[in-house]
Amino acid sequence: MDATTPRTEPRRRSAAAERALAEAASRRAKIDAAVQVMPRERGGRSGPEPVRYGDWEVKGIASDFS
Repeated sequence: MDATTPRTEPRRRSAAAERALAEAASRRAKIDAAVQVMPRERGGRSGPEPVRYGDWEVKGIASDFS
């Protein structure tokens, strides 16, 4: 198969990769649940809280200032 031929079957992930993805998903779910109960900021930006994952995130670009 060359680089231009599309894959017909998805790549398999290792067990460690599956565990890491599950752990990340559970962390995101926990953080997103905590953000839902936070009061809305008056006059704040619309959309999700930009610091919800510990970094400042806007339009998919994260900045860590620590």
